[in-house]
Amino acid sequence: MSSAGIHGRDDELARIGTLVDEVRAGAGQTLVLRGEAGIGKSTLLEFAADTADTRVAADEAGTPGPVHPGTAQCGLFVLRGAGVAAESAIPFAGLHLLLHPVAGYVDGLAEPHAGTLRRVLAGDGSVDRFAAGVAVLELLGMLAQDRPVLVLADDAHWLDAASADALSFAARRLSGKRVGVLLAVREPLAPAMPTPGLPELRLPGVDDESARRILATTELPRHRRARVIAEAAGNPLALLEFGSSERDSRGDPFADMIAELPPATRTVLLVAAADGTCDIGTILAAANGLGASIEDLRVAEDAELVMFTEGCFGFRHPLVGTSVYRAATLARRLEAHRALAEVLGEDADADRRARHLAAATTTADESVAAALEAGIDRARVRGGMAAVADDYERAAHLSPQPRDEGLRLTSAARAAADAGQPERARDLAEQAATLLPEPVDATWAAIVRATLAEDDGRVAEAHHLLVTTARRIAGEAPEPAGKLLFLAVGAAWRGDDPARGVEAAAVADELALPGATRVRALATAASADVAEAVAALRELVAADCTELTACTDIALTLRSEVQRSWWSLLLGDPDRAYARATDTVREARRQAATGVLPAALGVLAQAELQLGELDAAAKTAGEGLEVATCIGQRRGVATLSGVPALVAAVRGDADATASYAADADPASAAHALALLDLGEGRAEAAVDRLAAAHRPGLAGLAAVPDLVEAASRTDRPSDDDFASQALADFVTWANVVDRPSVRAVALRSRGLLGDPGLLSTALGLADHADAWQQARTELAHGEWLRRDRNPAKARPHLRAALTAFERLHAQPWADRARTELRAAGEGRDSRPGRETTVDTDGLTPQELRIVQLAADGLSNRDIGNRLYLSPRTVGYHLYKAYPKLGVSGRGELAKLELMA
Repeated sequence: MSSAGIHGRDDELARIGTLVDEVRAGAGQTLVLRGEAGIGKSTLLEFAADTADTRVAADEAGTPGPVHPGTAQCGLFVLRGAGVAAESAIPFAGLHLLLHPVAGYVDGLAEPHAGTLRRVLAGDGSVDRFAAGVAVLELLGMLAQDRPVLVLADDAHWLDAASADALSFAARRLSGKRVGVLLAVREPLAPAMPTPGLPELRLPGVDDESARRILATTELPRHRRARVIAEAAGNPLALLEFGSSERDSRGDPFADMIAELPPATRTVLLVAAADGTCDIGTILAAANGLGASIEDLRVAEDAELVMFTEGCFGFRHPLVGTSVYRAATLARRLEAHRALAEVLGEDADADRRARHLAAATTTADESVAAALEAGIDRARVRGGMAAVADDYERAAHLSPQPRDEGLRLTSAARAAADAGQPERARDLAEQAATLLPEPVDATWAAIVRATLAEDDGRVAEAHHLLVTTARRIAGEAPEPAGKLLFLAVGAAWRGDDPARGVEAAAVADELALPGATRVRALATAASADVAEAVAALRELVAADCTELTACTDIALTLRSEVQRSWWSLLLGDPDRAYARATDTVREARRQAATGVLPAALGVLAQAELQLGELDAAAKTAGEGLEVATCIGQRRGVATLSGVPALVAAVRGDADATASYAADADPASAAHALALLDLGEGRAEAAVDRLAAAHRPGLAGLAAVPDLVEAASRTDRPSDDDFASQALADFVTWANVVDRPSVRAVALRSRGLLGDPGLLSTALGLADHADAWQQARTELAHGEWLRRDRNPAKARPHLRAALTAFERLHAQPWADRARTELRAAGEGRDSRPGRETTVDTDGLTPQELRIVQLAADGLSNRDIGNRLYLSPRTVGYHLYKAYPKLGVSGRGELAKLELMA
């Protein structure tokens, strides 16, 4: 399409032209076009295809040629696809449409990517969408090895969630690839399609001058144009529709056009609008039952209200279907749905048939409600959890009995939560609560409501709901009441409120409920001193707690598995936690239990972090964050953000640490920021952060080694301070769990805080630790040996630490090891202008850092900014350091070669 026929879009056309040029030059590019229906998104996609074709042809072939979807023309691969409203509930339907023309290339990919795409193209909706995203990225990269690739996806808002996620995943990772992606997304009046991390271009209405040029192409009389321009509000399609209709248009631009159609044509359009799919066979069969035929549909096609693409029916503008349905009487709508139900089969199309039966039913009808519920499994395959929620809610409102309505509303709430509709889920759960007075039903409803509250970060509300429901049903249903109190303790623990857990255990004892011993054990694990907590947790791990955690709802059962993985972490066994969490993640994906994934991926990331697998931990947490953000799970975002914050802190990335910490829970945020401070030499700041955010009990132990190391590098007393008390808990835990990796860290911490002889003992166990902890033990031992005037013995340990830190990309820690190596005499060459070598053993770590910076010429203010100290504090440390070095001021300091 030539730009000459596009009015009011000069900036947008220039940007798309630049994008195509940059893709050809090897720079991967993505752009999301957003705007209302008819604003010109599809026109710009056509221009992009023509621009790519014309520019490549002019450069390489000399003459332009047409670009066809999925074909190579003039050195350019153009892949065309579009979201289809009728297929938006079918997982990977969009990817199938987009990639079908290049299906033959899939076999050229390495496994498992080829296998993943084969399953996608075979219609397997259970494929993990993140794996699909990686596979799509690999396919595009392979295609781009021969020629640049341009991916054009129109109506992307109608893409099924799995396709949208996979395509967005690939689009965010095009750096260095000759691939461009253009997505057209309608808003509003369309499903939301968030595209985090992708550049966007929002299309406003065209200006009045451009509107006048558009209207000049129509037959609308000039005296009518001013009003049309005002009513169209800059929408190019509305301008053309209003202009060609030659009518005063108010509100619905298609209402008059539809009203003038023959009755039979309106009937077939109504059936199509009621069906909401592109299944022309079903539409015509139902229309035939109402006296309409394909000839009547041709009238609408001649009027350019409908179109056909590869045998798929669609309205030319999305508002056409809305207009048709809205214009019909209630009786006619019911007839259309009833006709559709009659022609749909009871087997393959049972879920669609049940939906039409429901839409045609105006009174409660258990048979229709049961039919909807019976089709839930097929609904999950076709449309995911959103479709499940829709069907459960419809079935609930058709239920004659309040109990059935309440149970179905509760199921709808669970499905809505997993579909990323938290507000809807809460509303459905609240509706259900008043309809389920029976104890067993109330238990189920309370668990669902509490789970939703906890996911939303309202832990106190979840705890209160579980406890009050347990009290209410205890007399009639003691076992379910005990289950609710067990869950209440878990919620309190996850919400860092162990006192509420003790309260729930007291209620279980007061009511003498079955399972009270287990409830009390969990409360003890959450709140007692470390030794008792470990004993209680071991009791729970060894015991069969299925009667307290089992549930017919797969998502809630999987959550109990996540909790058991977390318990393994608290018992110092990240290997077992990793294995359990991996199984849970796999099962959650298989069951499409999206709401469980953030928690399961969170524990998996924590296990990887404790195993020293920093890259894997960050990747896993990033995947969980993407899911949690997509489904609006606040607690998941807060829990998962702590892992990449810690990884960024280890690597000295201050911006990333701060960004992730801003979304993390307070304790995790403080730990990450303190670790960043520690790596950069700001020991005082690290101690203050960790002391302020310290959590008692097992949950707070992870930060203790960092607190101890920070404290060891300050001038604070170490005999009875907060760090010593925290270390005592950590040592108790290490002794009780009795794992070599944990004991190695405990010994190192004791060595740093006053017993340096233990550092060598810690090294004897360090082989059992992960690379990160082992490197820190090597560094600590090497630093102590150097200060104990054993530089030759220190150097091997410092070299080992440096190698490990560099492999982990822990830059601040590598810098520390490198500095210590120089101070220990390795690779020391006299630097120009440094006349005298002096011993720095008498300096504190803080004094040494300040002296080194001052010797390099930094002012007190510059040093203060670097170390987060005031200039006055810097001056004080220099004043104390000068006599130890035998100098009288900064001028002499600059002439020294500082060494151990």
